Amino acid sequence: MNKKHEILLWILLALFALNSISLYLYFSSSNHRHGAENHRDTTAEGFTGMIPHHGPHSSKPWPIIPSYLPWSLTSSVVPKSCEAYFGNGFKRVADVLPAKAAVRSGSSWFRCHYSETLRSSVCEGGKIRMDPEKIRMSRGGEKLEDVIGRSEGEEMPEFEDGAFEVEGEGAKLKKKKLVGKEFLNDFFPVGDVLRHTMRELVRSVVVVGENDFTCQEWVEEPTLLVTRFEYANLFHTVTDWYSAYVSSRVTGLPNRPHLVFVDGHCETQLEETWEALFSSLRYAKNFGGPVCFRHAIFAPLGYETPLFKGLTEGINCHGASAHDLWQRPDDRKTARLSEFGEMIRAAFGFPVNRHHADKAVSGHNVLFVRREDYLAHPRHKGKVESRLSNEQEVFDALQRWASNHLECKVNLINGLFAHMSMKDQVRAIQDASVIIGAHGAGLTHIVSATPNTVILEIISSYFRRPHFQLIAQWKGLEYHAINLDGSYANPEVVIDRLKKIMRSLGC
Repeated sequence: MNKKHEILLWILLALFALNSISLYLYFSSSNHRHGAENHRDTTAEGFTGMIPHHGPHSSKPWPIIPSYLPWSLTSSVVPKSCEAYFGNGFKRVADVLPAKAAVRSGSSWFRCHYSETLRSSVCEGGKIRMDPEKIRMSRGGEKLEDVIGRSEGEEMPEFEDGAFEVEGEGAKLKKKKLVGKEFLNDFFPVGDVLRHTMRELVRSVVVVGENDFTCQEWVEEPTLLVTRFEYANLFHTVTDWYSAYVSSRVTGLPNRPHLVFVDGHCETQLEETWEALFSSLRYAKNFGGPVCFRHAIFAPLGYETPLFKGLTEGINCHGASAHDLWQRPDDRKTARLSEFGEMIRAAFGFPVNRHHADKAVSGHNVLFVRREDYLAHPRHKGKVESRLSNEQEVFDALQRWASNHLECKVNLINGLFAHMSMKDQVRAIQDASVIIGAHGAGLTHIVSATPNTVILEIISSYFRRPHFQLIAQWKGLEYHAINLDGSYANPEVVIDRLKKIMRSLGC
């Protein structure tokens, strides 16, 4: 080999190596910024606001997800942009009890991150004491059949002063409220929320002296405190999941936090996903006495997420791939819901690799999401309101059509979600090429759908709401709707629409 060819070969090898390093840094490092700009260390050395952990490390790691983009806050986040709605738009920070002073004195620290766009706050603090006896509500976590007829009012928390406490330096702070009404109005505006439990929780926080700060139990790992309202409804629970996920990312947690429900609701099927997403789950009233958290994070209400606010505010965002947004940022596009959906799938152990396998290898799955009667909560009669009066007729017609479809194999999946585990529901969603269903909370699962999934919603004239069209838009999914006059759907119209969708998939 002459010298010229040898030099050329070395240049090609160098370019190949450089390209390989670049790809590794993008696909790996961008998913693992837990120790860099996006996630701070939870030791006193890595972040001055934290008190060192003394207990064993028992938190689940964050999974590697292809749509992950850094959550570090930058000045480039524009109010009302897609990132401000769905990502880290919590730009205004108030250090109520500064972290640096807490390290010097060994006392508590407390801060709130406020989003002008969402008009809500994520708060966090170190050395936070919770006294369950000063939170009036039912115990929570009971079996549904044991609490039939219990009122909703009994399940929602009412906070006495001192329900939460922080330790302050100096006698002048003793037994003083942590924040006043002006702070509450600035960081927790009531808005359309009739009962703002997050505001009431922060209002209850009292500053006490060292001698009064006593704990029966210490929780060493970062812990997320969540209050749920419509806890048995999938749509509203997804808003709570999203709020909890965002709170974890905004506060830069290096691992998935532990979880405490500050409400008195009974068990539901949906807790399976809560437990999959986070490191552990407890109810506030299940603690035997005053408990102290080394690092507590207070999540906003689900009503204050873009998933709920978008129903009335008209959030004009469209889903895009994280790869495209990394290279070409766009204020009108987002990959955050795709990231969140991948987080749910990864939490259940499903693959979330960037290059999705061809769903047509063993035939296209067409998932028909059904509405079933089931007992949802203590005040429920076990009957669901019909959104499609001839649902069974439509399903039977689709089944006959699928069994006789010769162009390709179509597997019609009977989505009886009320009698399926949450993991099986998510599996059915991710394996579907097409998802069909009448307007209902079960369709909220499309947050976990893969990018090449097509949505066909059958909409009764009595329930014309934009929930699932918006989620599809924010995820960048192809969406179709059949708008009915009343609640009866002509099976032939549904089949004709599905035929067109299948042809677009090459089937």
